Amino acid sequence: MPRILGFLAALVISLPALSAGLEGISNTEAVSGLKQALADGSAAAVAKLGVENGFFANPKVKIPLPPALKRVESALRFAGMRQQADDLVLAMNRAAEAAVPEAKALLVDSVKRMSVQDAKGILTGGDTAATDYFRRSTQAQLTKRFLPIVKKATDQVGLAEKYNSLAGQGVRLGLIRQDQSTIEGYVTQKALDGLYLMIGEQEKAFRQNPLGATSDIVKRVFGSMR
Repeated sequence: MPRILGFLAALVISLPALSAGLEGISNTEAVSGLKQALADGSAAAVAKLGVENGFFANPKVKIPLPPALKRVESALRFAGMRQQADDLVLAMNRAAEAAVPEAKALLVDSVKRMSVQDAKGILTGGDTAATDYFRRSTQAQLTKRFLPIVKKATDQVGLAEKYNSLAGQGVRLGLIRQDQSTIEGYVTQKALDGLYLMIGEQEKAFRQNPLGATSDIVKRVFGSMR
């Protein structure tokens, strides 16, 4: 891996568009800065979301009722099911908060497994190139890890069971999308969307304001690329 990353750094630094900006920074420093930025950004995102109210109190990522239930929310509340609807919203967000810490190890492993092409694309890519890489490399595995945690939390709410029963019929009739056929599937996808959104915000912050990073090597590498 060190040889691959060293080769990558050499490729990136040799590019005309970046050679001036990265002049004076060694291959090792360029690679270390990239890896540290990815580690810091993903850790910060997990820390913000994987706590009580990480989702529920954050309007950017708070998980609402599934669209199929959202359309009849007023009817549910009118029919005396307001508390059940509120309980389900809270349970969905608590489930996401409980699941997100599972992402930390996989995100770190994803950094270690970066290919030459992946890392080159991150260093020379757009504001969310690293986030896009994380989504490609971790989404399938995180879905498997999140689902049982989310299901355990949402199974305790009666309305979730009722939704799953009705949604299954809705899918067969073409009225509900497959990814919204169960509460746990819906919440898992929303939890992942929220995680990648927050990682993206951290990445943009590093790129736009490298001096705000906590690591000196991140400041040097991303500062030189501006």
